[in-house]
Amino acid sequence: MQDRDAVVIGAGFAGMYMLHSLRQLGLDATVIERGSGVGGVWHWNRYPGARCDVESMSYSYSFSEELEQEWVWPHRYAMQPDILRYANHVADRFDLRRDIVFNETVVKAEYDETERRWLVSTGAGETFRCRYLVMATGCLSVPKVPDLPGLERFRGRVLHTADWPTEGHDFSGQTVGLIGTGSSGIQSMPIIASQAKQLTVFQRTANYSIPAWNGPLPAEHEAELKRRYRALRQKARESYAGDYADEYYASVLDLSPAEREVQFEKRWQEGGFNYQYAFADVMADERANDLAAEFVRNKIRATVKDPRVAEILCPKDHPFGSKRLCVDTEYFETYNRDNVTIVDIKADPIVEMTESGLCTSDGEYRFDTLVLATGFDAMTGALNAIDIRGRGGALLKEQWRDGPRSYLGVAVAGFPNMFTITGPGSPSVLANMILAGEQHVEWIAGFIAHAEANGFREIEAESEAQEQWARAVTESAAKTLYVRANSWYLGSNVPGKARVFMPYVNGFQVYAHACEDVAKSGYRGFRMS
Repeated sequence: MQDRDAVVIGAGFAGMYMLHSLRQLGLDATVIERGSGVGGVWHWNRYPGARCDVESMSYSYSFSEELEQEWVWPHRYAMQPDILRYANHVADRFDLRRDIVFNETVVKAEYDETERRWLVSTGAGETFRCRYLVMATGCLSVPKVPDLPGLERFRGRVLHTADWPTEGHDFSGQTVGLIGTGSSGIQSMPIIASQAKQLTVFQRTANYSIPAWNGPLPAEHEAELKRRYRALRQKARESYAGDYADEYYASVLDLSPAEREVQFEKRWQEGGFNYQYAFADVMADERANDLAAEFVRNKIRATVKDPRVAEILCPKDHPFGSKRLCVDTEYFETYNRDNVTIVDIKADPIVEMTESGLCTSDGEYRFDTLVLATGFDAMTGALNAIDIRGRGGALLKEQWRDGPRSYLGVAVAGFPNMFTITGPGSPSVLANMILAGEQHVEWIAGFIAHAEANGFREIEAESEAQEQWARAVTESAAKTLYVRANSWYLGSNVPGKARVFMPYVNGFQVYAHACEDVAKSGYRGFRMS
């Protein structure tokens, strides 16, 4: 039995900053990480083409001015190796590794009501006892493997983008099947196609994607951003998406057709998420959304030479932005290659895997390697994978059977002294995740400091406050077009998972102010003893 003031589960960016912040409070903390290194999702997602969809100068820590000034990002959008290098630099710079246990999986966390402490058990039989338990397990950390009949019969190699081999994989001369055209599929597909003899993409749902226009980050541009970093960081904290990109917030419907085309083209040429977040009504008004969506579909039609393929790639069954928007580099252009084929498995479903490939209802496809770009059990998957038991032995997974409920996305009634970083009910995946994590870490650290200073041994979200917040999250989402898609935001990609919209949609800045108000009120909605 090892005693600690706090245990943090997960050594991604949130977990590392949480450890640093707990140390600043003078607390003895340990981080438990199932991987062999830091970086969280960027430790595992090593697939070819993996990159962040938030610009690198923004997708970085803001808590240390020295860190942000010394680090040099080589590209506008950071590639996975650079992000992992940055994570390792942070771990070294702040001497974090001495308090991180690697290659260890947490299997159970149980609250001892008598001692008011958590007992955290690992797969190797180690037990940690602590006052505070912080779940920094990440929103996208449990890979979703599709239920493909006969998958075990396939004799070729099967790779999953969320658990890519450290040594990589060379597709040269191979025939390859790729299932999934979400972000990881869209990012990896052009690189796989450039190596493989033949690539067949099996698409269930066409996705909207905006070009990244990625490239080297000019030194003079980086220097200018660094001169303005403090102001830009504050701008990000006051923005909808937790980013410092300009948010125009005009109404699409208030613009003339000519003005609308100018604005759409401007945002397209800027690249990235601002095409979605720049307009006030795109996610609220179906007419505005249709106009934004058709502009993107016309870009696809103008890029893909084969009209039949172009129409397969044009999303038509969900509003623009209601599924996670993708940011790509030459994704649609790659379908013009002679060695690339697409199969619409919504019209021609997969029937079964075979020893040499797979069969759809209309044909057979053979390949050497199968790549599964099929995403994650998002938001709740990592939390539900652990046997977490709170007051009275209540199991968190059972409490969330009908959908996750929390207070502010950071605390759960019945689970004292436990915090969830970027948990369901917070902006999390709808915002810049590093900034969202920083905001949660700073709020949690502030609350723990308050509890320590006032001699509270137990702090717990009240059920009524949790219910009120859960209703607010659900009602806010219902006013948007987000709920019109079968997305992982709703858990729709996991059979049997409750269909509840999990992120908070009113914006990072609105959420952060709500958290500040709770803190200023003396932590309204929490019971402290």
